[in-house]
Amino acid sequence: MRLFVGLGNPGSKYQDNRHNIGFIVIDEIARRHGFSPWRRRFQGETADGSLDGERITLLKPLTYMNESGRAVQEAVSFYKIGHGEVAVFHDEIELPPAKLRVKVGGGIAGHNGLRSISAHIGNDYLRVRLGVGHPGVKELVHGHVLGDFAKSERPWVAALAEAVADNAGLIAKGREATFANKVHLALQARGFLDDNAKKSGADKAAK
Repeated sequence: MRLFVGLGNPGSKYQDNRHNIGFIVIDEIARRHGFSPWRRRFQGETADGSLDGERITLLKPLTYMNESGRAVQEAVSFYKIGHGEVAVFHDEIELPPAKLRVKVGGGIAGHNGLRSISAHIGNDYLRVRLGVGHPGVKELVHGHVLGDFAKSERPWVAALAEAVADNAGLIAKGREATFANKVHLALQARGFLDDNAKKSGADKAAK
């Protein structure tokens, strides 16, 4: 059994924010794979289903980003699972738009959702880093991540969510490097990544 966590802030005010790409991706996994209806528990919303024969619970914390760890800890304790069974999908400003990286552990790079999760369950969980780009200067980061995706960005957001959802079963099987490669090939085929982005984004997942 694995727990897939999408990070974001609850409410219609935030639903199209760059910071909410984790919610967007998790919603797409649920939709494309026929997961159960969402229900409230663990200070969040969950949906249950399976990917490639593996039992999966999807979780969207409703605690606001900086308290995401509370919801994750409740779910981890309830299911009695190890950190290695937790995958967190989150926005990453240090990656260009539509680019993806997968790794276990590492720094939090100022991400309040990751900071909260690491404080509650430790650092050794899988991160699926979803690139949203950097505004160029530190002072603009807050407004950038809490700003909505522009209309021109929505095609690649939809394509990334679809590619992640289509290949999410590879994460359930522990094949993170293959997952990253397939997602980037899908984005490249649709014209959202060039060769260099594809090669660097498909780096072998850190263990």
